[in-house]
Amino acid sequence: MSTIKAEVRHYIEENLLLGAGAVSPGDEESFLEHQVLDSTGFLELVAHLEETYGIKIGDDEMVPENLDSLNAIEAFVQRKRETA
Repeated sequence: MSTIKAEVRHYIEENLLLGAGAVSPGDEESFLEHQVLDSTGFLELVAHLEETYGIKIGDDEMVPENLDSLNAIEAFVQRKRETA
């Protein structure tokens, strides 16, 4: 598992999966489909990614293709860091 995925998984487990018995999503599983994130959690995740990885996420980039799974987030963060 990549460092990005491991760090994001840890963040989600510690900060967003607050219910007892909550299961962390697999790398390809949709956060929306598995109700991992609500709207507030989504914004918290975006803020965490910006702060942790030194990137800026535009409104037009806040789409499922970029942020709806661990694999999508990893690819998105890598692209953002390469173009920074």
